[in-house]
Amino acid sequence: MFIKRHCKGVKKISHKLGEDIYKTYDQQKTNIQRKDLGSLLRRVMAFNQDPSVETSIIKFKDQDFTTLRDHCLSMGQKFKDETFPAEDSSIGQKLLQEKSLSNVTWKRPRDLPEGPPHFILDDISRFDIQQGVAGDCWFLAALGSLTQNPQYRQKILMVQSFSHQYAGIFRFRFWQCGQWVEVVIDDRLPVQEDKCLFVRPRHNNQEFWPCLLEKAYAKLLGSYSDLHYGFLEDALVDLTGGVITNIHLHSSPVDLVKAVKTAIKAGSLMTCATPSGPTDIAQVMENGLVSLHAYTVTGAEQIQYRRGWEEIISLWNPWGWGKTEWRGRWSDGSQEWEETCDPRKSQLHKKQEDGEFWMSCQDFQQKFITMIICSQIPITLDHGNTLHEGWSQILFRKQVILGNTAGGPRNDAQFNFSVQEPTEGTNVVMCVTVAVTPPNLKAEDAKFPLNFQVIPAGSQRFREKFPPVFFSSFGNAVQSSNNKFRRNFTMTYHLSPGNYVVVAQTRRTSVEFLLRIFLKTPDSDRHLSSHFNLRMKGSPSEHGSQQSIFNRYAQQRLDIDATQLHSLLNQELLTGPPGDMFSLDECRSLVALMELKVNGRLDQEEFERLWKRLVHYQHVFQKVQTSPGVLLSSDLRKAIENTDFLRGIFISRELLHLVTLRYSDSVGRVSFPSLVCFLMRLEAMAKTFRNLSKDGKGLYLTEMEWMSLVMYN
Repeated sequence: MFIKRHCKGVKKISHKLGEDIYKTYDQQKTNIQRKDLGSLLRRVMAFNQDPSVETSIIKFKDQDFTTLRDHCLSMGQKFKDETFPAEDSSIGQKLLQEKSLSNVTWKRPRDLPEGPPHFILDDISRFDIQQGVAGDCWFLAALGSLTQNPQYRQKILMVQSFSHQYAGIFRFRFWQCGQWVEVVIDDRLPVQEDKCLFVRPRHNNQEFWPCLLEKAYAKLLGSYSDLHYGFLEDALVDLTGGVITNIHLHSSPVDLVKAVKTAIKAGSLMTCATPSGPTDIAQVMENGLVSLHAYTVTGAEQIQYRRGWEEIISLWNPWGWGKTEWRGRWSDGSQEWEETCDPRKSQLHKKQEDGEFWMSCQDFQQKFITMIICSQIPITLDHGNTLHEGWSQILFRKQVILGNTAGGPRNDAQFNFSVQEPTEGTNVVMCVTVAVTPPNLKAEDAKFPLNFQVIPAGSQRFREKFPPVFFSSFGNAVQSSNNKFRRNFTMTYHLSPGNYVVVAQTRRTSVEFLLRIFLKTPDSDRHLSSHFNLRMKGSPSEHGSQQSIFNRYAQQRLDIDATQLHSLLNQELLTGPPGDMFSLDECRSLVALMELKVNGRLDQEEFERLWKRLVHYQHVFQKVQTSPGVLLSSDLRKAIENTDFLRGIFISRELLHLVTLRYSDSVGRVSFPSLVCFLMRLEAMAKTFRNLSKDGKGLYLTEMEWMSLVMYN
């Protein structure tokens, strides 16, 4: 009764959770006190708030893990999955014939001779993965990136063991058309001469989570043959439910180091792919790269080299340990590592045959064709902005178009959306996900089975439309002639305000799909949720002296440039969404305003002057702000009056109005970086006038002096 009386506010407790609570408190024969109730209620609330609770999970083939496991334990038996049997049919004839596989047996990890198996030993890592005979690098490269992201991998991997309650049964979860699907498997793996045919564990740790996860994915798709060649986009979305950004390396001018670092900070998964070689199969090239192959992007840095800097990127090959790595510049053991004096050398350069290597970003853009980023929100590359958090989403779940098999007109479905206000750059992102096994999909239908067009409402004229065939050479992780079609496609638009209709069409098949439309939200709609989430890390003086901070980012140089200042300010001074912190352009302005040598860099003395102002500006912001993180444009005059460096400087009402237009957003709010740029420019321009004016009333400048002043400072 005590529990019932105090649990009325809890909406839902599962039967299983109730049993766990009963066992916890009844079997210990203890009375439930208030402190126990607090623990109990926390468990209940945590259960109900978990987005991946069992009630929201789809059971693949209606198999319930707990029921099957408990039955096997009660019978003293090991689970045998009849829906994915230990037979050739689960491998697939295509793979059996292409790889000439014979004498295949199926064994459980406990029956293999290498030693006692582990599900996970210590922690999971991309180095636990070694690709087998299937051409599923597209999946393993995505999986390698997943290992670096605890948020995603916790949804995929449940806590499982080869000792505690072991019954030869395991489970994994994948995202499918807007829902998480739980796939149950037994642990019988196909082997030849006691060696795993497909993903194999490293001999020195015997971790089997990659082998079992690969088997679960093969079951979801149909067989191991369905893993043999595929698309990076499909694997990334199946592991995350995210949104794809495809960077065409041969044609897209992009700051790779910034893009990679921003993606990592946002918790994104990143992969890349090489083009095909002379044949349509993966081949090792002279430079050590593999043609028609997928890799994991694991990092990017700017490193000191000779008298300058070089941008390098880190990649990992799913072939794993003792396999082929890049042999060019910045590879393991290359001359570049010998010549660099960068203090991070020992941290970055680890000469191991583990499949991971560095290469220059220039070589990367020449040798690879695409880099694919997968994130929970769209990432755009407009105006140097690689992450924009102001997005709303429209979902159209479980949409089905019944095909016309008679060859007549295409059947279609229509979906409406509106663009409310004008925004810069990409403002609409459409993501289409087709079900794993579209009903009645014919083998010859190797193209994307849907065609989409975006039409202004009430108009017959197509303003924007998808390509008629969704099969782009840039979009393929591994291009294949094996009747593979891509299940995920993303298209970006810049649309004017108005009402639009998405028309989906199909001719020959009945197709089930999910349509997601992401709309960029104007600042006036998104400022409460994202635009002012920025927080200042206390006073800058609390994070060590400005000299130690300068030395950390100068990296043994005597000065820093705008890029280094950009990293310094956003890491040492602020926390918040990348789009609301100091931009690179703002940092360029700060450098131009503070440096005296006109060389685009700040030495230690110049940086000290800048840092003193930042400390003071932060106190001003915190003193004047209306609420935490928010300063109204109407308070700009108050900010000027509280700034010591601006004493004696007068600003008219007309000028204040112009400044408000320049430095505030559409609803009259001023971010801290904008306030810094405004106050510093006001000080610099006022002092410049006083230094140049002979009578204090006006000044004379030549055209070149005027242009130099306004164009640089």
